[in-house]
Order: sequence, then C-alpha cells, then structure tokens
Amino acid sequence: MPAPLKLVDTTPELPDAADAVVIGGGIVGVFAAYYLARRGLKVALVEKGRIGAEQSSRNWGWCRQQNRDARELPMATKSLDLWERFAAESGEDTGFRRCGLLYLSDSEEELAGWARWRDFARTVGVTTHMLDSAQATERGRATGKPWRGGVFSPTDGTADPASAAPAVARAILKLGGTVHQSCAARGIETEGGSLSGVVTEHGTIRTKTAILAGGAWASSFCRQLGIRFPQAAIRSSILAVSPGAIGLPDALHTAAVSVTRRADGGYTLAISGRGRVDPTPQQLRFSPQFLPMFVKRWRSLAPGGLEGFRSGHETLALWRLDEPTPMERMRILDPAVDKATIHLTHSRALDLLPALKDTSIAAAWAGYIDSTPDGVPGIGEIAAIPGFILAAGFSGHGFGIGPGAGHLIADIVTGSEPIVDPHPYHPDRFRKSAWGKVADF
Repeated sequence: MPAPLKLVDTTPELPDAADAVVIGGGIVGVFAAYYLARRGLKVALVEKGRIGAEQSSRNWGWCRQQNRDARELPMATKSLDLWERFAAESGEDTGFRRCGLLYLSDSEEELAGWARWRDFARTVGVTTHMLDSAQATERGRATGKPWRGGVFSPTDGTADPASAAPAVARAILKLGGTVHQSCAARGIETEGGSLSGVVTEHGTIRTKTAILAGGAWASSFCRQLGIRFPQAAIRSSILAVSPGAIGLPDALHTAAVSVTRRADGGYTLAISGRGRVDPTPQQLRFSPQFLPMFVKRWRSLAPGGLEGFRSGHETLALWRLDEPTPMERMRILDPAVDKATIHLTHSRALDLLPALKDTSIAAAWAGYIDSTPDGVPGIGEIAAIPGFILAAGFSGHGFGIGPGAGHLIADIVTGSEPIVDPHPYHPDRFRKSAWGKVADF
C-alpha cells in the first residue's frame, strides 16, 4: 500500500495570467503559494500529479528544532510558530501538535554530540533538556530497558503527512488562489532575459514570477534552463503499523529505529538516515560535488538498483515544450520498497517496543529524498533569469521547515523583510566545494 494521502479539489480552468506561479505541490510549494496569496497576490499552483503525493506524504512528520544544523535552526524555530498559527489563520487542520520529541541513546559519543548541540541551542534561545540515565529510562519506559541518557525537546512536535499539504492547498483556494493537479510545468518563457510565463501541458500562464519547488525533479527542470543545480536523491523506505500499541511516546528516536504516532493512532517506523543510492546519469554528473556528503554518511547508504532510471526524475535529457515530458510519464514518484529495510525496521521496532507486537503492518512505501551537496536547501532567485526562484534540495528536512521556507519565498517575491537570513540558503553557494560544510544532522 502507498503512503496515505487526502484528496484536494482541482481548479477547473487554468488562468491566462497570475502574479506568481508555483511549480510543485509539495509542502514547500503549497506554503509558498499560501503566503503569497495571503499578501493579496494572484497565485497559481501547478502540480504534475497530486498535491503532497511525493515526499511530503512519505516522511515521518517531524517538525523539529532539535539537532538542526545551525543554518536551518532559525527557519525551524520560525516554522514551529507558523505551523501553530496556520490552523488559526486558515481553519484547516494539518495535524500539528507540540508533543515533544524524545531521543534515547547508550552511546557516550552520541550523547556528547547532543550535549554540544544543546549548548549551542541555548545561545539562540532554543530549549532542549539533556536526560541522565534515570530520566531517560523513565521517559523510555515503554522500551523496558535502561538507557545511558537522552534528550527531550518539549517545544518540538509533529504534523500529519497525509493531511498537511492538502490542508494548505485548501487554504490557498479559500484565499482565491488556484490549484492545478495533473498539470505539469514543462518550462518557462522569457522576454528581455526576464521570466514572462510558465508553460504547462495545458497552456501557458503569463507571469513575471515563478517558484520552482519541484523536489526531486528540480535539477532536471533547471537543466532545461541552463541552470546547474547539483542534486541527488536517496531512496528511503518506511512503514506504518495499525493502531493498538499502548503507552508509547508520540515521537521517539534511537539509533536502531525511530517511531512516530500517526493521526489514526498507528505508528510510522523508520531507520534514520538509511537509504539506497539508485545510480542515475544526474548522480554520476554531480558525484564529485557529493563526495563530502558520501564520506560523512556512507555507513547509512547502500547501493540501489534501476529505480532511478525507471523514474526519470534524474535524467540529463532535454525536452521540448510542445511534447510530453518525463514528468507526464511519471506523475508521482512511487519507487519500489526496499523489502530488506522494511523487514529490519519492523524487527528492530518489535525488539525496542514490545507493545508494537499488538499491531500489524498496515502499509509500506518508499520515496526519494532530494539532497544538496551540503544537506541544506537551495532557496533564492536565479540571477541569470530574473523572476525565477529556486526552492529545492531540502535533504529530508523539508516537511518540518516547510512553513518557514514558504514564508521566506513570499518575502523574497514581495521584497518584504525576510523572516530569516536568506543568505545561507542561496543557490550560488553550490559553485563552491561542500568540504567542511556538510550538515551534521
């Protein structure tokens, strides 16, 4: 079974013109469109498949500050407030709640790393609590074992991946924006070197501003425009179990397995960082830039198969604007599940949390996590094409910081005071090496 996802209505008519067009209906794209619409702009959101159907519905649902890279922490902090405010502003429910996130460990090295992050976080006003052995064992009593220590971040929380992007899309419609599913953006048009329109499979929308929030498809789209955006996708597999387990933490991370309570009372199970590398032409092209990332994280990665070639999201091919593109042949990236990972994840979860033995596997799915060489997203206007803004490469962190990213994009478009410093995210940094700059978490 695929990842659960709620449906959203599609606007029947494509507009002739818009103040801004957002390409991609994942969590970043919908929040960008939402904050633009709240500022009174006429916004059109185009999505080749369904709203939230790729990685935005296939993640854990964590909305965290804990263990964020210093470059992402300000956006994570702002995002928590925006997640909370969205429900009051829109009347829509993303399932967000500040349930707190619990980390448990028996590794002195890991605990020392968390303590260093705690000390750094204090300098920017973020509260996180280191737990001694007794406290960690008490909070982790559902495991039935003692722990050397842990961390509890009380202001962090989770949202529902099945509901979040659709909820924001509905809010866009309420504000007068339009949402177009099964409507792939094939490319752009320019006049005098500046963006003048977005070409879709159903027609062209005249606009001076386009935001590319295309997830794992962003680099191949940029290639059509002569923009070099280094990006590589990792295939990650996770599963969900049925309701029935009692007394588990809402969100728990350990080195062996991580567990998150779902909206239906079941749990999502995953192994943090574990994934398959499916070779593609794009990965080979950018492999030198990703060497620092691979050196840092190779222990979590394993060779994949031909899923990437079949999916077509990392092609080096150029396509025409008047013919179907790879995005129309693969409306929704739905790669094969790594059965060995699912078996290992479930086995580890049953060993860690005996209460899960009262549940059964309800679904398992895979998704492509789009990464940048340093593990930090690329957000900013591309100087070569005024009006074209990139927002991609969220490296598995996009769901939690989606509201902050969307707000920042709206700030850039409207020339407003940015919600966070935009410089650490600008794509120009990819011209330089990532050695010494790869995100720790």
